[in-house]
Amino acid sequence: MSEEKRSYFIGLDIGTTAVRCVVGELSGDASLPSIIGFSKAENTGMRKGNISRVEEVAQAITGAVSEAERMSGREIRSATVNVNGSHVHGLNSKGIIAISSTDRVITNEDRMRVEEAAAIVNLPPNFEIIQVFAKNYRLDGQENIKDPVGMQGVRLEVDTHILTASTPALKSLDQALGQAELQASHRTVSSLAVAEAVLDRKLKESGVVVLDIGAATTNMIVIEDGEVEHIAVIPMGGIHITNDLAIGLKTELEIAEEVKIKHASLAKNTTGQVSLVQGGQTHRFDRDMMRIIIEARVEEILEYVDKELKKIHRSKKLPGGVVLAGGTAKLPGIVEFTRDTLELPARHGAWQHIARVVDEGLDELEFAPAAGLMLLDMYLGPAQPVAFMEGTSGIIQSVSQPLNSFINRLRRPKKR
Repeated sequence: MSEEKRSYFIGLDIGTTAVRCVVGELSGDASLPSIIGFSKAENTGMRKGNISRVEEVAQAITGAVSEAERMSGREIRSATVNVNGSHVHGLNSKGIIAISSTDRVITNEDRMRVEEAAAIVNLPPNFEIIQVFAKNYRLDGQENIKDPVGMQGVRLEVDTHILTASTPALKSLDQALGQAELQASHRTVSSLAVAEAVLDRKLKESGVVVLDIGAATTNMIVIEDGEVEHIAVIPMGGIHITNDLAIGLKTELEIAEEVKIKHASLAKNTTGQVSLVQGGQTHRFDRDMMRIIIEARVEEILEYVDKELKKIHRSKKLPGGVVLAGGTAKLPGIVEFTRDTLELPARHGAWQHIARVVDEGLDELEFAPAAGLMLLDMYLGPAQPVAFMEGTSGIIQSVSQPLNSFINRLRRPKKR
């Protein structure tokens, strides 16, 4: 890859209702790229975070990429993309190896071997590993080692969190990208990308949960001590709020969507009525009724979030609190409602630290996943060749090189 190609990086957020693309360029002595282009294209080919019509998703990708190319003046042939849908799961695993070198000094190869050993797991049929996050290492019983390279010992262990996804879903994603004449440099989840864009090192160390509340799904990730602790995708989002409003207010979906965008709020002090004129007809709705309907759905989403936190014993125990992003996170009053429901500090994610050459129309909450994917496109570097290893079930699992750069960046200099 030429130096010119290494100087700019692409993030492609393939969402249920829209595809968003962000182009960043690294110049001079800057440590972070500046945004030189971004775009958004309507997507009608997905349902509940999954691709249902490959051709329509490919058209949306082509539209978003073409506009980003026009704005940035760069040719886009590859990008780091997100994998979405309820089929995405995280699981914990451990790896153990013996150090066989004569001097017993841990090398980078040893670290890769133990992480690969942790990736040998039983998976359901038609599932594969897309990322492996090393959390903590143990060397001859010594606990909580962040980087064992250079230490001496005979037995190296690692605790990992493994991200898995449905093979048919991944093939559909690759097919859509192929039709758009695009290649995936890396694949990850939206919540990890958002975390990369909005979290500083202090929050990553203290313990925080990031929620990317999109149209059909809510992506969540828990990061503590600088490591990925838990990843989950909850199959609910803004579309469900629209459907609830349509049923509760006894109105059409188009009207319910417009009411949600223009008048929805979780604030307790909302009273009176709202009026909406459509097709020459005036529609009036009670604000309090709207709030009750919206509150019920958002509360349900947050209850599922809390269930995931309870699985790892972090319910009400994250000092960094909750960071919200995604289009649905723009709902007025959602920060306060999240704080009260989860009993944790809550705030919107912001990424003002990323410079922008162009920013008119660049919504920080909506474009946070795409911006984070752009940063990961830089941190993870060129696509790695695929290795193959045999799982204990006898099924051959396709495993990319463990994409732990998100964590390794805290302890090793970045590569340019």
